[in-house]
Amino acid sequence: MSSKRAERRTERSTAAPPPRGWSITGRLTGLYTVSAGGLLILSSVFLYWVLASNLAREDHEFLADKIHVVRSILRDHPQERDALEEEVQSEVTAHQYTTYYVRVLEEEDGTLLETPGMADRLPAVVFPTPTGARESLGDGMHWRSPDGRSYHLLAAWAKEGQTGEVQRIVQLGLDVSRHEALLATYRRTLALVLCVGMVVAAGAGIVVARRGMRPLAEITHAAQRITATQLHARIGHVRWPTELTALATTFDAMLTRLEDSFTRLSQFSVDLAHELRTPINNLMGEAEVALARARTPDEYQQLLGSSLEEYATLAQMIDSLLFLARAESPQTHIERTLLNAWQELEALREFYEAMAEEHEVEVRCEGHALVHADPLLFRRAVSNLLSNALHYTAHGGTVTLSVSPADDHTSTVRVSDTGIGIAPEHLPKIFDRFYRVDPARSQRYPGMGLGLAIVKSIMELHGGMVTAQSVPRQGTTITLQFHLPAEARR
Repeated sequence: MSSKRAERRTERSTAAPPPRGWSITGRLTGLYTVSAGGLLILSSVFLYWVLASNLAREDHEFLADKIHVVRSILRDHPQERDALEEEVQSEVTAHQYTTYYVRVLEEEDGTLLETPGMADRLPAVVFPTPTGARESLGDGMHWRSPDGRSYHLLAAWAKEGQTGEVQRIVQLGLDVSRHEALLATYRRTLALVLCVGMVVAAGAGIVVARRGMRPLAEITHAAQRITATQLHARIGHVRWPTELTALATTFDAMLTRLEDSFTRLSQFSVDLAHELRTPINNLMGEAEVALARARTPDEYQQLLGSSLEEYATLAQMIDSLLFLARAESPQTHIERTLLNAWQELEALREFYEAMAEEHEVEVRCEGHALVHADPLLFRRAVSNLLSNALHYTAHGGTVTLSVSPADDHTSTVRVSDTGIGIAPEHLPKIFDRFYRVDPARSQRYPGMGLGLAIVKSIMELHGGMVTAQSVPRQGTTITLQFHLPAEARR
């Protein structure tokens, strides 16, 4: 056995601790960083696309404008080669930052005119198929030369003269290497901005998450300060954010319930010790007296009889406490059925008839209604109330058992007496365990103070309610309210 226990302890000690999940601060920081990073990426891609599209459009418009100029010269001044040479050769070199090349090809006889050096950089064969003279210009094409420079190429037919019988091919190439370098620099800048932005977003996310989670940390610290000796402390909800106010309120409500339960449990322990001490002290005292000297058989028999009464009191107390413990267990289930309440009350009246005659108290039964209850528990609850009413009602008094349908959903059972009544300050506590109203009542009826507590537990098992009304020296009325099932409602 010892080796098995040692093995279990070894297994528990070597078992891996459960994995720890991300903290809320970490999750918020991650989500904030991912969100900010996503927005930065989308913004960067959009800005890059806008810049690249604008540059491409400007390049195309520039080439289209040059083709239009060359077409106009060929159409309006077909015999004036100086104007064409000016546009093809001199105009090209006039641009300091824009490098482009123009070539005019004859329909069959090869090159008519071209920008100097164009043949080496842009052979005619690399250009796209020219568009018609009356067609709209296409998008052209992108071409990279062997020396690594990039060009935007465009080609189109042009009519020479007003008649348009002779056509020429116009080829234009724009060096866009500077634009590509600009886009490359822009990409690197955007990447740097994106990296820095992600780092800044992560830092800002940590700061924002920590500041946002600070109230939760304060609630945690406040809860940690609450111990079994400080159940009266509360978190409060005056300065908490809206999302945490409900948590603080719920936690305070739980503390209120715990404090109440703890107080009741402490009081119950004190009351139980007091109630058990009395019969045990009686038994010990009687035994000590009996053992002090030799006794006759009759004396011993009398001692055993007295002890038996104390044992019966202890047994009844234990039985009542066990019933209350079972009643408060969440696993306790009861079998409810529809009962004729008047018949049940009449049966109890007949059972207590001898006791009522002994106390010279009249017991009446009134009303007709159905109750949805466990038969044994129903009888026990009413029996406890009837027994109390008989003991606390003076000679010549009356105890009335009545039942009536309160409405379509409940039935009400009342036990009323014309007894000594209960003072208003005691009414809220009469259903507590071991609670006694005053010494005078206890001397007249030395009970244990569990009868009404059992009635309350029975009603809670049924999902019903028990209430009490009393006027001192005029009487008391205890009301039991039972809910009816759907099939019993009218």
